[in-house]
Amino acid sequence: MTDALEAASAQGWHEENHNAERTGWLRAAVLGANDGILSTAGLIVGVASAGQPADVIVMTGVAGLIAGAISMAAGEYVSVKSQADAEEVDKRIEARALKTHPEAEREELVQIYEKRGLDRTLAEAVTDQLMAHDALGTHMRDEIGITEELSAQPVQAAVSSAASFIVGAAVPITAVLLAPDDRIIPLVVAVTLLLLATLGAIGARVGRASMVRGAGRVLFWGVVAMLATAGIGSLFGTDIG
Repeated sequence: MTDALEAASAQGWHEENHNAERTGWLRAAVLGANDGILSTAGLIVGVASAGQPADVIVMTGVAGLIAGAISMAAGEYVSVKSQADAEEVDKRIEARALKTHPEAEREELVQIYEKRGLDRTLAEAVTDQLMAHDALGTHMRDEIGITEELSAQPVQAAVSSAASFIVGAAVPITAVLLAPDDRIIPLVVAVTLLLLATLGAIGARVGRASMVRGAGRVLFWGVVAMLATAGIGSLFGTDIG
């Protein structure tokens, strides 16, 4: 195998980077940033539409940032931890099966490789070599579909989600601090939509999907959210102020 890799390298072969290796943290980061931008901008636009002064708007945005970051981290951790717990249960079940029924487990792998196109003799040879190297890891990967690289990482997901939420939420708050009092809503809306479109396009690009569709999806929901909060703020503004 080493000789084959060296030969391929000499012929210009290169290691490939696949999206699946970064799916967990990327999903959490994109979700956190989108939520941070949109939820905070929505709060700001709603409160500003109700006629509240700039200091109240900023305080509302900061409160939303803190609560949202904690909520995102907790929710992401609980969700991914549940997945990690399920994976751990599967691992224990597979380890017990390998200990009590090794031949049956071997046959399962042989049949898996046969279904993938190997003949019986080669499937048995591959199974024996892989099980001799790492029986549990081989079964987790090829029988259940769980690998170390793609396994659930709850702490990583929680930190990525909270950090990206904070970064996203800081943008509309900064816009409020920089904008004149009579330009808060237009500036926050413009900055939010621009950043949402950019983030949607980047996320699509990283996932090798259409950047236009990625930006369009995020923009659509951003416009809907801010129209809704602006309408509610305008409707109840006299009661709030």
